[in-house]
Amino acid sequence: MTESSKYVAALAFATAKHKGQTRKEGIPYITHPIAVAEILKEKGYGIDYLVAGLFHDLLEDTDATEEEILELGGEAVLTAVKLLTKQEGYNMREYTEGIKRNPIAFAVKAADRLHNLRCAPAASVEFRKKYIAETKAWYMDFCPEIEQALAELEATII
Repeated sequence: MTESSKYVAALAFATAKHKGQTRKEGIPYITHPIAVAEILKEKGYGIDYLVAGLFHDLLEDTDATEEEILELGGEAVLTAVKLLTKQEGYNMREYTEGIKRNPIAFAVKAADRLHNLRCAPAASVEFRKKYIAETKAWYMDFCPEIEQALAELEATII
């Protein structure tokens, strides 16, 4: 399977699994995983990173199975997606430390946080304040662009 056919298959799968879900802005949810994959592509990451970007919320937010992710993405993608999936009663320190130990999960989480920061102005002020605090506590060292996106989001509260 070529990289482009792997991406097309992954996109079709993620689109089907997120069907009917919407973001806070009311737009189809799939726009978020696509944006995450686009950020990764712009940064020069390879196909496993892009597929993990498309799949990063599947286990948490859909009925997708680990077996389906393994079949379409491979072991490296499945490992990253599992690290990115918050388990019930998770510990934030353990969650972020696990992500930092895996290059794919780390890059995907950085792109995910960056995209969410850029979209957060559509959320309530209460949500934005919580998201700002969480970003400052856990994600500032994930990528340089987070600092600027955070400053822009903070400016929407003043």
